[in-house]
Amino acid sequence: MIQRRTHLLATLAAGLALWAGTAQAADLLDEVKQRGTLRIAVEGTYPPFNFRDAQGQLTGFDVEIATAIAAKLGVKPAFTTTEWSGILAGLQAGKYDVIVNQVAATDARRQTFDFSGPYVTSAAQLIVRNNETRPMATPADLKGKRIGVGQGSNYADLARGIEGAEVKVYPGAPEYLQDLATGRIDAALNDSLLIPYLTQTSKLPLKAGAPIGPSESNAIPFRKGNPKFKAAIDQALADLKADGSFEKISVKWFARDVSKPLTAAK
Repeated sequence: MIQRRTHLLATLAAGLALWAGTAQAADLLDEVKQRGTLRIAVEGTYPPFNFRDAQGQLTGFDVEIATAIAAKLGVKPAFTTTEWSGILAGLQAGKYDVIVNQVAATDARRQTFDFSGPYVTSAAQLIVRNNETRPMATPADLKGKRIGVGQGSNYADLARGIEGAEVKVYPGAPEYLQDLATGRIDAALNDSLLIPYLTQTSKLPLKAGAPIGPSESNAIPFRKGNPKFKAAIDQALADLKADGSFEKISVKWFARDVSKPLTAAK
């Protein structure tokens, strides 16, 4: 009897180990396909990348790219909007599958997440008031200046590295742009691709300042350990570039292909 129980326990343990191994081997791609939706996080307040139009509909470059990626995967997009300050934590907690929101694929972030290949190349750039006459082009120029940045952003880290600058952190771009226009801060720091849209659509008296730091690549982060999902996302991006869809969407929002490097406008 003891021998039989031992055999049953061993069989049960083997079965549980096999089940655990199968569960561990499950890839996010299988989950997305079975669910029929790709859960996508964006800020929803970051034009022209993602924002709500006059009718309240979510739109923008990232929204269109994410929708096209979902179509390539054969599923529907399901968008979640959340503040940038908590967007990466939400991905880590499994609230969504990907973030399509101009996330810089830094070494620090790669310790926690896997990333697609780069789909946008840009640079950090200052935003200043239209009537700004003070020199603000070098780290020395920015000493003692108040610089607004988004909480948790790569630009916040960059600004903190400017010796003598006073960095003020905001929930997002709308808040610090308003403070910049009213003189509460001296400059803001964000993606160079944001500047043309602001100058065309914003009623705030702002203009492009000097580029700060090197160009960087933005990519799509997702939970680690999903090689099939990564391959599928990379293939979807490659297909969008190959069939001209990526360039068409990019030109619509930026008048150029943002997957290709370009020196920040001055």
